[in-house]
Amino acid sequence: MQVKDVMTSGAIVIAASASLGEAIDLMLRSRISALPVVDEANSLVGMLSEGDLLRRDEIGTERQRPRWLELFLGSGRLADAYVHTHGRRVDEVMSRGVVSIEATAPLQDAVDLMTRRKVKRLPVLAGGRLVGVLARADLLKALRAKLVPSETPLKDPEIHAAIMAEIKRQTWTPLASIEVEVHNGEVEFHGCVSDDRVRGALRVIAENVAGVRKIHDHIAWVEPNSGLLMPSDEDLEGERHAP
Repeated sequence: MQVKDVMTSGAIVIAASASLGEAIDLMLRSRISALPVVDEANSLVGMLSEGDLLRRDEIGTERQRPRWLELFLGSGRLADAYVHTHGRRVDEVMSRGVVSIEATAPLQDAVDLMTRRKVKRLPVLAGGRLVGVLARADLLKALRAKLVPSETPLKDPEIHAAIMAEIKRQTWTPLASIEVEVHNGEVEFHGCVSDDRVRGALRVIAENVAGVRKIHDHIAWVEPNSGLLMPSDEDLEGERHAP
């Protein structure tokens, strides 16, 4: 998937020359926590977020520094901080050097960038112009759509083939010690694993295949210290109820 497949098109923006009051009104009215800032040519020049408005003189939250520290910071940095906490125009308070992403970039690249730069949203550009915003909520919407069950469940041979294909694709699966059977949409795992966490991961593989109605775990776990073979919870339960 590409960024353009998931992003929110037609981003709500604010002009760099707008007043801070106008920007706050727009954020509250639109129920958004950040605004892309554009110039007269609609080119992205910054981002105004709630974080930029936390330290403000008007509400008594301006950062208080010890006098000795101010001597080390220098007049330039202190003046810049003053503008950020007292400025009344968007371009005086906004964050510059905004991280953005191209509309045709792979979605994975966007998530990597959001994670690395610790941002909740990315302005999306096409030809240097702002065309949308990719937010975490957009990713959740895309994920939710993919979690909807398929309307055409697979048949048993197709289910078996899909599970085996995913098992072979992963490097952590003990292919030689695992067997898979499918009967009327019910998947049975047999065999043994050396790490009990593999059991849960195999279950997830089956859960993601359309048409699977139930999963039976008959996988034994080899305890690494003693070498004992520990049956699955399902098999232990069956033994307790056996006549």
